[in-house]
Amino acid sequence: MVDDEQDVTYTIKIVLENNGFLVDSYNDPTLALSNFKVGFYDLLLLDIRMPKINGFDLYQKIREIDSNVKICFLTASEWFYEEYRRLDTHPTIEREHFIQKPFRSEEIIRQLKEVLYSH
Repeated sequence: MVDDEQDVTYTIKIVLENNGFLVDSYNDPTLALSNFKVGFYDLLLLDIRMPKINGFDLYQKIREIDSNVKICFLTASEWFYEEYRRLDTHPTIEREHFIQKPFRSEEIIRQLKEVLYSH
């Protein structure tokens, strides 16, 4: 999981670990990218608005390294999905891959499991 807000990463990490997920969390997207290992992660949860590298750019860089990893985006704004679709950089990312903040714990778990166990 990558989010520049420490309180967000801490909270989500606790929620996910309490629901059986193993979680590595980063507040610096460049550090997350440098520590990324091919085949090690089943799912990445990326904030969209971050300094240095935004979530979309981080997604593109990770896909160049590992085209099979599944990804969900965290966003505080509903319009990011529409903006992303206009970029047309990866048409397989659907609306369910965008998790809007704030969210309820059970909702993020449900969405992550849907993406994780799809296809």
